[in-house]
Amino acid sequence: MTVAYRPRPSVVRRDSGLYGYERALARRGLSPVAGVDEAGRGACAGPLVVAAVVLGRDIDGLADSKLLTPARREELHSKIMKAARAVSVVVIAPTEIDARGLHKCNVAGMRRAVAGLGLVPGYILTDGFPVPGLPAPSLAVWKGDQVAACVAAASIVAKVTRDRMMTELDDVHPEYGFALHKGYVTATHRSALTTHGPSPHHRFSFVTVARTRLGMGMRENGSGAQTGCGTGGPA
Repeated sequence: MTVAYRPRPSVVRRDSGLYGYERALARRGLSPVAGVDEAGRGACAGPLVVAAVVLGRDIDGLADSKLLTPARREELHSKIMKAARAVSVVVIAPTEIDARGLHKCNVAGMRRAVAGLGLVPGYILTDGFPVPGLPAPSLAVWKGDQVAACVAAASIVAKVTRDRMMTELDDVHPEYGFALHKGYVTATHRSALTTHGPSPHHRFSFVTVARTRLGMGMRENGSGAQTGCGTGGPA
């Protein structure tokens, strides 16, 4: 009887450094490794931005984009764009999020970002949750942007891309303060929603926006109902 050979599984300690996953996978012949992450999942306005990155060489200072200052993110974004073997960015509009649902858009966006790399990865690391239908073996890594370099790079690319878009959107709709809160739910954003109502760039399927629109409709109908927002959209 012939027994199929199965390589021993690799164990990657979470304290093995940011490049531990990539190096372990490369030793198994599973390179290049792509990292995938998104920005804007919890915002109630603006797009969802998904990025996939295949690093070409080590980049000092990579970390979860949320732990970096805006200036540091911009600096690392420039380094990533110069050093990476491949970068792909997918932008998903609020209207698509409302029509299909946030999680479906997130999963589809990750597939599209990987497909746009221009190369087939040997392995794919996704941040947080598994993504079926990818063109290579994959692993969902809990807090991947804090433990895997390629995911951290994708996190930075997605975050910087989206922040730039929201700053540009602030020039069109300064009344909402998008440049400050980037579309996330804050006291300032709730106040602007209550005063001005939602813009075309808000996600109407999110409870914060939906309640505001409902409250404004009641006010216009003369019901005297309160027009305050809810406690926020999905995480």
